[in-house]
Amino acid sequence: MFLALKELKHNKARFLMIAIIFVLISWLVFILSGLGNGLSTLAASTFKNMQADYVVFEQGSKASMSKSLLPGELTKQLAEMPNVKAVSPMGTIMASVIKGKSTANEDKVDIAIIGIDPGSFLEPAVIEGTGLTSDNMTQVIVNNTMKDEGFKLGDTFQLDGSTESLTITGFVKDQTYNHVAAVFTPIAEWRKIAFAAPGSDKGFTEPVNAIMLQGDDIDSNALNKQLSGTDTVTRAAAVQGMPGYKEENGTIMMMLAFLLAISAFVLGVFFYVFTMQKTNQFGIMKAIGAKNGFLGKAVVSQVFVLSLSSIIVGIILTYGTAAIMPKGMPFMLDPKLVSTYSFVLLVISLLSSLVSVRTISKIDPLKALGRGE
Repeated sequence: MFLALKELKHNKARFLMIAIIFVLISWLVFILSGLGNGLSTLAASTFKNMQADYVVFEQGSKASMSKSLLPGELTKQLAEMPNVKAVSPMGTIMASVIKGKSTANEDKVDIAIIGIDPGSFLEPAVIEGTGLTSDNMTQVIVNNTMKDEGFKLGDTFQLDGSTESLTITGFVKDQTYNHVAAVFTPIAEWRKIAFAAPGSDKGFTEPVNAIMLQGDDIDSNALNKQLSGTDTVTRAAAVQGMPGYKEENGTIMMMLAFLLAISAFVLGVFFYVFTMQKTNQFGIMKAIGAKNGFLGKAVVSQVFVLSLSSIIVGIILTYGTAAIMPKGMPFMLDPKLVSTYSFVLLVISLLSSLVSVRTISKIDPLKALGRGE
């Protein structure tokens, strides 16, 4: 470590260039991870945050709410199944709300209407106002991002293309679905909105899109066999079944993978070139008795100090960037993700230094000093 720090201090300009490049790489990695996490949260935070373990869909729906329709009577049958502790139906539909009495398109706000049973485990905790009630079906709780659109407690808004009007009685946090604010309504009201067109309910009694289950070690295959026409999946699989979710996350992950691979290559090349430039120095040190292990540790220590410092600066820059980003941008830094990618970047940098270590081990002191045949 002593030798590594001495050289870092002596060749400041040379190592500063590598540090700047690595800071930019780590900064970009953290920014991409924050954008990816923000997009996935915006797309599916309602599903991710709900207290459900399994989801029952219509068979063949590919775990998609929009493609699934089930009769409400399945709820009672599922409640009697082994290991099922609680059951609650759910429905979703995309809609637009009209702000005030305006009819202009720019004054319409896209929302996702989520139909649930008031007081069930699917109802999120309110941070302001009151929750849902069975006494008044037109009262709803909405995600707090609707405040940014000018909505407040007690406001009544009309659904675009419908005669239904809903009144905001409470605000919730971190509840978005398909990139828009979630509006939670009693499921009876959701049915009035979703199946306003005659025959759209396929003749089902009290239709729902899916049924959420709470319970440990629920046998999905057994449920599907006993209840024909159903497909039971875990909540994680239901999140993956949301339209565009896998594609969005796959794109971000591919970009991160390429970025990490490029960073490994760039760092490896930089340290390899520096090692080749110091061939004579390493040759002299080996000639006076320095072992390959000693020189290798010096290089790895050098890379460790440089990489760790660059990653810390990259994290600081990322949090600074997050503080000035506009509210509407889907950017969310998760400390666990930041820690994970920091560790990955550190490991990659250390692995890339092994190329230099291998080069040092092959240096012949006599040839390095110009005395070899």
